[in-house]
Amino acid sequence: MSYLKNAWYVAALATEVDATELFHRKILDTSILIYRKENGEAVALHDRCPHRFAPLHMGKRLGDEVVCHYHALRFDCSGQCTHNPHGQGHIPKAAQVKSFPLVERFGFLWIWMGEEAADLDMLPDFGELTTGHPNGVGYTYMHMNANYELIIDNVMDLSHIDHVHGEIITTRGQLSPQVPQIKEKEKAISARWEWKQTPAMMIFANFLPQPQEEARHYFDITWTPPANIQLSVGAVQGDKTFDECIGQYDLHTTTPETENSTHYYFATRRNHNVEDAEYNEMKIKAMHEAFITEDGPIIQAVQDEMGTNDFFGLNPVLMSNDVAPVKVRRLLKKLIDEESSGQVDTKIPRVING
Repeated sequence: MSYLKNAWYVAALATEVDATELFHRKILDTSILIYRKENGEAVALHDRCPHRFAPLHMGKRLGDEVVCHYHALRFDCSGQCTHNPHGQGHIPKAAQVKSFPLVERFGFLWIWMGEEAADLDMLPDFGELTTGHPNGVGYTYMHMNANYELIIDNVMDLSHIDHVHGEIITTRGQLSPQVPQIKEKEKAISARWEWKQTPAMMIFANFLPQPQEEARHYFDITWTPPANIQLSVGAVQGDKTFDECIGQYDLHTTTPETENSTHYYFATRRNHNVEDAEYNEMKIKAMHEAFITEDGPIIQAVQDEMGTNDFFGLNPVLMSNDVAPVKVRRLLKKLIDEESSGQVDTKIPRVING
C-alpha cells in the first residue's frame, strides 16, 4: 500500500494525549509513540527500541525521557539514547529512535511521516473549529476496519444520506437527483449542493423561525490532501442568505493505520445554541453513533466484499453521484505517484455525468 508521505495526518485528538501517559497508535503501518513533555509540548517517536525492538510505550516516563521496559535504555524526546545501564554504559551510535514532526492545531495533533522537511504551509487552515464558545465545538474518534479511501468516498458522495441515515439528517429525497457543482484546484476538490425541503433537516429545524415550513439548504465540501474533508452545511428561511444560515462547520479527516484499517476523526462547530454544554455533548454523541451504526457497517461491508483496495480494478459502475469521490481518487493517486516516482497513471475510467 502506498501512501502520500510528505503530508500532515492527524495522529490523535489533542485530548487523547495527557500530561503523564505514553500514548501509542499505528500510523501508515508504523508504530508511533506520543507523549507530552513537562512543558506540555507533544512529541512523537517511533514506538520501537532499536535494541530488541520492544515497544517503547510499554516503558515509563522519566522527566522528558522514555525508558524502555526491556533493558532500560533511555531516550530523550528527539530519540537520542541518553543512558545505557549495561557494561561500561557505552551508548552505540545506532542507539537512536526516529522522531517525527508533530504540531498541535485546531484540537488535533498532526504528524508528518515523510522524509522531506515538514512544511506547515501544507497544513490547511481549519481555524474555524477554534473560534467561538468552547461549548460550541465537539470532537470524536472512531477506529474503522476499512481502507481510508472508502471513508473519503462516503463523505464526498453525500447522496447516501437519505438511504443510510435516519430522520435527523434526511433531505427527504431532494439530494440524490442532483449532480453537485464541482470545483477543482491543483490540490483540492470541492462539491456543492443546494436544495429545498419541507420541513428542514431536524438538526436545524428547531432553530429556524418556522420549524415545520420549507427551508433552503446547502452542503459545501472540500477535500485537501492527504485525507481531509471540510464540510459546511446550513439552512435558511425567508430572504436570508446562506451567510446568515443556521449551520455547522465540520471536519472529517482520516489517517491510515494499515491498508485495511483507519483512524477516523471528526470535529463539528455550530453557530447556534453555542453555550449549551449538554446539547453539545448530546450532539457529538449522536453523530458518533451515526458513524458507528450507520456509515461504519456499510463501509466495512464494502471493504470485505471488495477483497482488494484496487477500486477501479473491479470495474465499478460509475454514476453522477460518483463525480466528486472519483476526482479525489484520481488526484490523490496522481500526488502519490508524483511523490514516489513522478509517473502518473491515466488509466482511471471517466465518471458518467448525468
